[in-house]
Amino acid sequence: MKNLNKGLLIIAITFFALSADAQMNPKVKLQDALKLIQQNYVDPVNDESLVDASIKAMLSSLDPHSSYLSREEADAMNQSMSGSFAGIGIQFAMVNDSTFVTGVNPDGPAARAGLRLGDRILAIDGKSIFGKSLKNQEIMKMIRGEKGKAVALEIARTQQPEIVKLDVMREQIADLSVNTSYMVDSKIGYISLSIFSQSTRREMDAALKQLKAQGMTKLILDLQGNGGGYVEAAIGVADEFLEKGQQVFYAVTNTGVHDNYMTGGFGQFMHGNLVVLIDESTASSAEIVTGALQDWDRAVVLGRRSFGKGLMQKGLELADGSIIRLTGARYYTPSGRSIQKPYEKGKTDYFQDFSRRMASGELIEEGHFKFPDSLRYMTMMNKRVVYGGGGIMPDKFIPIDTSLYSAWMAKTMNSGLTLKIAFEYAQKNRNSLLATYKEFPAFNAQFNVPESALDLLLIQAQSAGIAISAANPVVRKELRTQLKAEIAGQLYVGKGYELQVRNQASESFIQAVALLNDQKTYDSLLQNQDVKQKKTSKK
Repeated sequence: MKNLNKGLLIIAITFFALSADAQMNPKVKLQDALKLIQQNYVDPVNDESLVDASIKAMLSSLDPHSSYLSREEADAMNQSMSGSFAGIGIQFAMVNDSTFVTGVNPDGPAARAGLRLGDRILAIDGKSIFGKSLKNQEIMKMIRGEKGKAVALEIARTQQPEIVKLDVMREQIADLSVNTSYMVDSKIGYISLSIFSQSTRREMDAALKQLKAQGMTKLILDLQGNGGGYVEAAIGVADEFLEKGQQVFYAVTNTGVHDNYMTGGFGQFMHGNLVVLIDESTASSAEIVTGALQDWDRAVVLGRRSFGKGLMQKGLELADGSIIRLTGARYYTPSGRSIQKPYEKGKTDYFQDFSRRMASGELIEEGHFKFPDSLRYMTMMNKRVVYGGGGIMPDKFIPIDTSLYSAWMAKTMNSGLTLKIAFEYAQKNRNSLLATYKEFPAFNAQFNVPESALDLLLIQAQSAGIAISAANPVVRKELRTQLKAEIAGQLYVGKGYELQVRNQASESFIQAVALLNDQKTYDSLLQNQDVKQKKTSKK
């Protein structure tokens, strides 16, 4: 009997062991888990929320860039990347619980209806917004809407006692990816690109044509802070600068298939000196363009090592309109380098890279980061050394402006005080300023922020609990630049005036202009160092 019981025990243990080792269909397991939660959880559950959470969790285990977008998130992304939306063509800001018009598209319906910079919006479609503590997003939803349908605005205007009522027809408004383009001097043009969207190539083409018509023979392409976007747009931008048939990049899928992406030869600026500005936030499609231009020795790259995103996502739509953005391939620059940085330590660690770079001194001083020789590659034409495996390394290093990334600057800008004081100053002095500086170039060259406005900003910042040194000349210089930029945006109808002011104080911009005015140094940076050393030794 004892032996029988012992035998039964062994059979039972073996059965449970086999059961534990049995493989369960993962799809069935997921369905069973959802069913068990529905049947046994203490409170009612929302099935869609649970499924959304499970999909997000699955994707988060893959790589930092695979993600899930709900229907609402997918709609918002598609709108932002389409390059247009139905609106009236204004920018606005909350100042002292009031909503003021801070920008007017000169070609938009708001401008045609008579809306002006500085107008205070009291009501939208009969609903008062004054003193309601509404968020910017809420006001934006009220202003935007169906194309071809008017929005009714009630406006308070300085030196005009009666309320102004305007019916503004909503139209398709271009959400431009070119921040601004202008001539720096008689030969050097400048284009700042914020994102790669459906309209980017068209915008770039128009900007280049306009600058060339003004005499441009050299160009600064500013990709600082550009986080990327559509790959097709990156190919289009690279095509503006490279000859026909040159490779922009190639992608490798999980099956090992190579997809090559080439230029079509339809560019506006395939010849002429070119400088590309990058920083630690330049990523994805912006790195594709930078890598291609660097690999073909077409441009000198200035700035700091880029973000390091070399994974390509494709949008896979589910039946309910939600989207899985799944990494489907790795991309490589023409020289064969992947610029994807490591992500084995997880998403949190991956996106804390900026803090590590700052703490290590890499962003402040050259030489704190080195690529291993195993990631060494050669450019296509001049056989210069470039590296893969962690972003695009610039040809010339420009240190970060630590004051712009300081705690006091971040708190001051996020507080809205700079915009508030600039707006109030512009409102009070609008007529006299515009009489003195009829056009922006005169304002940019001659206007200086008065000490009274700067002191007011410093006093209010300190009252708001921001630790800021009012006597520090660096502090005063930086805040004076920010105030001047905001005042310019309040005075002149158009786009990009704020950036033009800030560029005058930007070391990256200053160095780019100096380089384009120094042909010898420009050529030297594009030359193979070994060849250059041999030439020097022969002398």
